[in-house]
Amino acid sequence: MLICIENLIDAATVTRLRGWMAEATFEDGKVTAGGNAAMVKNNQQVSSDPDRPDPKLEEMKHLIRDTLWDHELFCGAAQPQRIHPPLFSRYTAGMGYGSHMDNAVMGNSRVDMSLTIFLSNPPDYEGGELVLELPFGERSIKLPAGSGVLYSTTALHRVAEVTRGERLAVVTWVRSYIRDPAQREMLFDLRTAHHRLADQLGKTPEVDLLSKIHTNLLRHWVED
Repeated sequence: MLICIENLIDAATVTRLRGWMAEATFEDGKVTAGGNAAMVKNNQQVSSDPDRPDPKLEEMKHLIRDTLWDHELFCGAAQPQRIHPPLFSRYTAGMGYGSHMDNAVMGNSRVDMSLTIFLSNPPDYEGGELVLELPFGERSIKLPAGSGVLYSTTALHRVAEVTRGERLAVVTWVRSYIRDPAQREMLFDLRTAHHRLADQLGKTPEVDLLSKIHTNLLRHWVED
């Protein structure tokens, strides 16, 4: 499952995050890369070093997570049980992140989905696409500032080298109530159909039946 969400965070929040990151303390991104990923990771991220933490980092983490918990489309697609602490990354010219897998477990919790929120607009930099290596071929993604891409954490992926400008982004990961990606996608499709028909038809027996099916499938598949 892969879904691009426009305006996942609003323009005011993007401006606030960019202003903070312009003055933040950064560290080598390799410090949070697991296994072989450290060999191909070449970026910077706002420092979480206990000896020199950025003073506003925790506030900005809470801002992102609160925004995600309140976002109906994100929650409908991800069915989040836990949203992991986000990382705030920076890529300048010559930086990129080679092909890698995200960790299956973070903080004693399984990871099911990955999320990238773009903070820089596409004209502001060249390169820097998020590239997913999918069974049907590669998918390159570069979205406007504030938009995000949510995808199952089962695919190799990379960030193409930035050749001009600066790429700012937020990345985080989700433990979903629904472990199976196919089940998550079916639930999301059913939820979407239910909401669209409810908007068109109002409360009808058919709309109620879709609600019943969606709710009972959730009850059947949820892992708490």
